Amino acid sequence: MALTDPKSMIRVAREAGNGQAGEAHVEPLNLGERVRELRRSLGWTLEEAATRAGLARSTLSKIENGQMSPTYDALKKLAGGLAISVPQLFTPPSKQQVMGRMAVTKAGEGQSQATVTYEHELLASGLTKKQMLPYRATIRARDLEEFDGWVRHDGEEFLYVLTGVIRLYTEFYEPVDLRRGDSAYYDAAMGHNVISLSEDDATILWVTSLV
Repeated sequence: MALTDPKSMIRVAREAGNGQAGEAHVEPLNLGERVRELRRSLGWTLEEAATRAGLARSTLSKIENGQMSPTYDALKKLAGGLAISVPQLFTPPSKQQVMGRMAVTKAGEGQSQATVTYEHELLASGLTKKQMLPYRATIRARDLEEFDGWVRHDGEEFLYVLTGVIRLYTEFYEPVDLRRGDSAYYDAAMGHNVISLSEDDATILWVTSLV
């Protein structure tokens, strides 16, 4: 049975420890589209995402295009490569509010995720069910052609330039150059990409909403 079938998706979520029978209804999502959105939100090419997940590039391409239903082992590899849980491949982020939490990330102790265009250092990575995803990014890209299309995903996004000079490209606005201390807040569903104009890689603080 294809995993795009709602009953199969609920079964996979429960097998991964997402809950017991009788819990809240799980809305069906298109697996291929969901994986593609997650990959592009991280700025990864098919090759990069496949390597991190331990899958063949052709296999990941078929999953994204709905041409194959992966085994549960393949789903676990894919979720591990994307640094999420298996249920998150099939369900939207939880809106449950958890109070009284705090996470401290000392300099250099963030979770590293390097790509061809960006090098992300995920902050507060130990907290689950966050409303925001904060990370420090080193901008390696120097040309828009280095990206595999626009990065776009649900939610809103804020960036603050820490060092260097960047150029922010967006789908509906003219490119804008930003320097240390400059910032931008935008709809993340709008296509966007960032390149460094500095001799050295620029660095920025990025905060992405997860709701």
